[in-house]
Amino acid sequence: MRNWSPLQGYQSYKRIRRTGLLRASPPIVLAAGFLVLILLGTVLLALPFASTHDISLLSAFFMATSAVTVTGMTVIDPAVDLSHFGQIVLILLVQLGGLGFVTFAVVAAVTLGKRMTLSHQALALEAFNQTSVSKIHRTALSVFRISIIIELASCVILTLWWMKDYPFVTALYRAIFHSIAAFNNSGFSLFPASLAQFVDDPVTVLTITSCIILGGLGFSVLSDAGIKRKWATLLPYTKIMLIGTLALNLLGFAAIWLLEFPNPDTLGHLDWGGQALAAWMQSVTTRTAGFTTIDIVHMRDSSTLVMMLLMFIGGGSLSTASGIKVGTFVILLAAAWSYVFHRKEVVLMGRSISPATVQKSLALLLVTSALVFLGTLLMTIFEHKPFISILFEVISAVSTTGLTRDLTPHLSTPSQLLVAVLMFAGRLGPLTLVYSIATQRRSRVQYPEAEFQVG
Repeated sequence: MRNWSPLQGYQSYKRIRRTGLLRASPPIVLAAGFLVLILLGTVLLALPFASTHDISLLSAFFMATSAVTVTGMTVIDPAVDLSHFGQIVLILLVQLGGLGFVTFAVVAAVTLGKRMTLSHQALALEAFNQTSVSKIHRTALSVFRISIIIELASCVILTLWWMKDYPFVTALYRAIFHSIAAFNNSGFSLFPASLAQFVDDPVTVLTITSCIILGGLGFSVLSDAGIKRKWATLLPYTKIMLIGTLALNLLGFAAIWLLEFPNPDTLGHLDWGGQALAAWMQSVTTRTAGFTTIDIVHMRDSSTLVMMLLMFIGGGSLSTASGIKVGTFVILLAAAWSYVFHRKEVVLMGRSISPATVQKSLALLLVTSALVFLGTLLMTIFEHKPFISILFEVISAVSTTGLTRDLTPHLSTPSQLLVAVLMFAGRLGPLTLVYSIATQRRSRVQYPEAEFQVG
């Protein structure tokens, strides 16, 4: 191993001065880009005309972090405490954070006809989870087109439907806001108590949940399904995501309905149709979206535990959702199945899964679990609240879901900073882990095997 010398440092300094580029890894550049966006959002939200009354710099920073990481946790009420300017800034941060500033950068580069440098290509590959440079432009444009089409369709439906209760301009404004928030899996709302007033409104519930599901599937899945349109020709990953998403949503829906229908504080006071819509909304939104139509503070511990599992799993890769991802969860289940039944290969949809992918999935699970454990430990030190509420808060932050058992607005300063860090780490942490695994160097040294007792 060569030691660093002042000459090397001077040469690096000259290279940076000459090229204007800092040779940092793509995850570091991405993290820095999101951090800059958060700081810019903090400054804009802290402006006097961005709020209806003075808000602290910490509150502005928390809200900007929550928006850029598409979480939706709030320490203030966006509908009451932010002006129209502040609300527009908030939802623009959600859009930029959800689709990623890299998407817009690549789209701009394609539009202007500029060629991408190798460093820019590496950055885009990391952001889009792609291995082929030739697919970067196509993926970026596909992301942009799909997002605009879905958000516009949702906006039209909600505007027309809400016009029966609100003036056209108000209905349009709120439809735009909630369409962007729903597709980007961020739970910000301009209505009191999130979407509680629409608990038994089928048009609003089904439109919002459709946006959440489409945003959480992943752009590669939507693109593949849109191009091929036949089940037999879909990629194995697309099939796994469609089946996994449907199964998790239906299982969550059934579990929440069965556990909560006798509870008068949640579903018990609704008719059968209202109960079904509320249970469906809660199951779908728990997959990192953050909207609510019932008071989750009064939900039973059993239902809360189901919600925490759904939040932890999250959505799909290359999507606006977070969590360990559905693909990771399915691969871990398949690996356990193969081990129990003494199969040498991990097989999904007639395809063998490489050991590297299984190791990556296991690493993501362990790192995310460690993040949840550490965050919960620290928050139990900072806050004297029920343990289940603290654990729920931490998992919601790490998975960038945005749900809370009425804890977020009352957090102390250390806890607010902790949650902001967890949201940022939850959004970018797995990306950094994947990069570190992908770029590790293969050792030329082989060690003798040894037997270790496990299980």
